[in-house]
Amino acid sequence: MSLRKLALFDLDHTLIPMDSDHAWGEFTMALGWVDPEEFKRQNDAFYTQYINGTLDIAAYVRFSTAAFCQQGREKSMAAHTQYMHQVVHAMIRPQAVELIRQHQAAGDDTIIVTATNEFVTRPIAKIFGVDELIAVDLERDTTPGSEGWFTSTIRGTPSFRDGKVARIQAWLAARGLQWDQVHTTFYSDSINDLPLLEKVDVPVATNPDKRLRAVAEERGWRILELF
Repeated sequence: MSLRKLALFDLDHTLIPMDSDHAWGEFTMALGWVDPEEFKRQNDAFYTQYINGTLDIAAYVRFSTAAFCQQGREKSMAAHTQYMHQVVHAMIRPQAVELIRQHQAAGDDTIIVTATNEFVTRPIAKIFGVDELIAVDLERDTTPGSEGWFTSTIRGTPSFRDGKVARIQAWLAARGLQWDQVHTTFYSDSINDLPLLEKVDVPVATNPDKRLRAVAEERGWRILELF
C-alpha cells in the first residue's frame, strides 16, 4: 500500500521573500497604531532573536498581536485587506506557487506550517491555494458582550521549533494517522525549523539561512533556491 504524501511548507522566506509578521508590524506602524520608534526597536530586536534561534515565542506574540487585538475585528480586517494588496501580493513569486501546484497535482496533502499567527497568515495561505494552515493560534475574548476577537495569548501549542513537530503529530492523529503511515517532505529556510526537518522523510533547505545551509550541506540535504 502506498503511503499518503504530505508536502509541508514554512511560509516566511520560504514561500515568500519576506517575514510576513515583521512586515505586518511595519504596516501597522505606518497606520499609526503603534509608537513608531519604540515599536521598530522592539520589532527589530525580536526579529534578530528569531534569526539567531533565541526567540521567546510567547513574548513575541504578545508584542506582535497587541495592536490588532486592541483595534478590534472591523478595523483589523480592513487593515489586513490593505496589507495584502499593498505588501503581500507583490511578494508572491510564480515559482513558489508552481512548487505547491506540483505537489497538489501529484495528489499530496499541502500544509503551510508557520510560526506566524493565524490572523496574519490565513489570507496568505489562501493566495497559494492551501487550505490547511498550521499557524500560531490565538485565544479569543469570550467575556459577555465581547465580539469574540483575538487576544494576545497563544492557544495550545505554538507552531514554533519543536512545536511544529507536535502540531503535525496532532494533525496526523486527528486523521487516524501515524508518522510511519505517511511520506513527508518539508521546505524551510530557517534553522528554527531543524526539529521538523530532522523528523520528515525529505527535508528541503529552501532559500536557507546561513546556519541551516551549513547543516544541509553537512547532511547532504537538498538545497532549493526559489528566490
